[in-house]
Amino acid sequence: MTSSYPSLTRALAEALVDVLWFIDGSEDEQMDQDDAVKVMEGVGHVVSTLPSDQRQELIELVGEMAAAENNPARREFLEAFPEGFGLIDDAS
Repeated sequence: MTSSYPSLTRALAEALVDVLWFIDGSEDEQMDQDDAVKVMEGVGHVVSTLPSDQRQELIELVGEMAAAENNPARREFLEAFPEGFGLIDDAS
């Protein structure tokens, strides 16, 4: 992760992904799985209701993050993010 960001949007997108990556990889001992699901679904709801230009911006940012990611598991998470969190429709 870099120490400076080109925009507030980029910084917040990276922070959001970091939190969701942690939650997604958490074991039962680290986090209650029901709470984890609630958080993930809540984020999915919020980002799926963004206006289309903001959703597209987030999709592009996550795509850039995926392209720069060295960890294969995290890259896979990032590549699946847009569909998994409702930024794009299954039919797209």
